Amino acid sequence: MTAIVSRRGQITLPAALRKRLGIRPGDVVLMEERHNGVLFRPGIVLPFERFSDEQIAAWDAADVLDRDERERLRAALARTK
Repeated sequence: MTAIVSRRGQITLPAALRKRLGIRPGDVVLMEERHNGVLFRPGIVLPFERFSDEQIAAWDAADVLDRDERERLRAALARTK
């Protein structure tokens, strides 16, 4: 299978390859340089959020066990030993 590099450095993946790999317009393709060439493979982008120290502190403050719940958990853990 061959592809031609355009003046802008773009490569068109052959339709049969895109179909076989399930690559659609707008998808991410990972490229990994190898000692004897370049490996192309489908990629995935996962969204992530960054949280401020204040948000994390608020969650920590809200995630406090009351005394009864803490004792119930301690007892359950003691039974597993």
